[in-house]
Amino acid sequence: MMPLRLPLARLRLAALWSLVLSLSLTLTGCLSDKENWHGKDISGLMPELEFTLTGTSGNPVTETDSAGQIRLVYFGFTSCPDVCPATLSGLRAAIKQMPDDLQGEVTTLFVSVDPNRDTPERIASYVNFFGQGVVGLTGEEGALRAFTKRYRTTFGYDQPDAEGNYQVSHSAAVYVFDGDGDARLLLRPGLTTEQITEDLTALAAEPAPS
Repeated sequence: MMPLRLPLARLRLAALWSLVLSLSLTLTGCLSDKENWHGKDISGLMPELEFTLTGTSGNPVTETDSAGQIRLVYFGFTSCPDVCPATLSGLRAAIKQMPDDLQGEVTTLFVSVDPNRDTPERIASYVNFFGQGVVGLTGEEGALRAFTKRYRTTFGYDQPDAEGNYQVSHSAAVYVFDGDGDARLLLRPGLTTEQITEDLTALAAEPAPS
């Protein structure tokens, strides 16, 4: 039986399509790598960073006070027994693993949603435990609810016990905003220190917009 032979023109066309497909897959892979975040990509899904709250000095603080920095926004409270200290410790460890010249480009905003107990002085003592680069904030409950609602989350208070102690329910995620204040990533529980470091390093290394 004679082997099947394709016309030369058809062979050249097949080779051309093979080359086009190969280039297409290569380009697709490159594009995918640029968006290969460990955290959830929330670009364009949430509004830019905007707030007016009270800092540890008792004075108003807005997003402009940390403009140009990558901001990590975390909602919690100082009486939190486990999740809050674990999250802040994890963020500190991740930032410390970034290249030395990029570590100073990240600011963590710890927003207490327990203003009845968390005075500016108490928050200052709490955030100082987690080193430099952590800014403590709080505000009246109405301002805090407006801020959390802006980023599609909320918080609540459990019934106090006989001694007046109570727990506060809040999101365990960390919102990441770039230097322009645009929402970029949501760091959810379960990410490793190395994964967070990689995301923050990639974000800090992005070229400035022209």
